Amino acid sequence: MSVVVLVGNPRPQSRTREAAELVAGRLTDRQPDRTVELADLGPALFDPQDPRVAEAAAEVQGASLLVVASPTYKASYTGLLKLFLDGLGSGSLAGVTAVPLLLGAHWRHSLAAELQLKPVLVELGATVPTRGLFLLDADYTASEELEKWLTAARPQVAASLGAEPVRVVS
Repeated sequence: MSVVVLVGNPRPQSRTREAAELVAGRLTDRQPDRTVELADLGPALFDPQDPRVAEAAAEVQGASLLVVASPTYKASYTGLLKLFLDGLGSGSLAGVTAVPLLLGAHWRHSLAAELQLKPVLVELGATVPTRGLFLLDADYTASEELEKWLTAARPQVAASLGAEPVRVVS
């Protein structure tokens, strides 16, 4: 099983990346195999023939589990993430189980992952077995919302992947 994290934050090494890697780790009980930081690709994202962009797209399309993360900008995900996803062909995420994750400063944006990012992933062919996850960027590491979401999401993701759910030992 290949676990990939896709980060749409314009700043590399962000809290968004940390949160996405945390979610991937808590879902699978292991670190992601690869993290794709779109900020590292910068202007190359405008050229889908760029070898680094093509490699990132191949990593994302070849993932068994893909955690797609972005900060919340204007009640949605970033333009950087949109630019990358727009470069993927329709149906190109078929066979990929995806988890939409947005970080934001206020709960009033809590539906953005479900209403903005999840439909795009489904349009690209991904299976999205969980509700979109929104976390406050101030407390994502110790979030009660994350714990509740993980309780519901682990069996859903495991079923989508054809695997046994991660067992949490208290």
